[in-house]
Amino acid sequence: MIKLAITQEEKNDIIKKYARHEGDTGSAEVQIAVLTAEINALTQHMRLHKKDHHSYVGLTKKIGHRRNLQAYLRNKDIVRYRELIKNLGLRR
Repeated sequence: MIKLAITQEEKNDIIKKYARHEGDTGSAEVQIAVLTAEINALTQHMRLHKKDHHSYVGLTKKIGHRRNLQAYLRNKDIVRYRELIKNLGLRR
């Protein structure tokens, strides 16, 4: 079964994995990782439900938000950016 969104438990696991310190939920790494998981879930949903055009709007907003966060991290610390991209398996 393909789900439309990630569960809170999945989100918490992602936060634990990418947090820079204890209680970190807002760093660029965490936000990009959570958005990537949500984008992947929405992409799977869109593959199954090809006529669901409402989800496409949310998907493009999430992709844009992730792109802006990636640009911020790339300009701030290129080493952290490259490591995150490699861990998430993103192209750039």
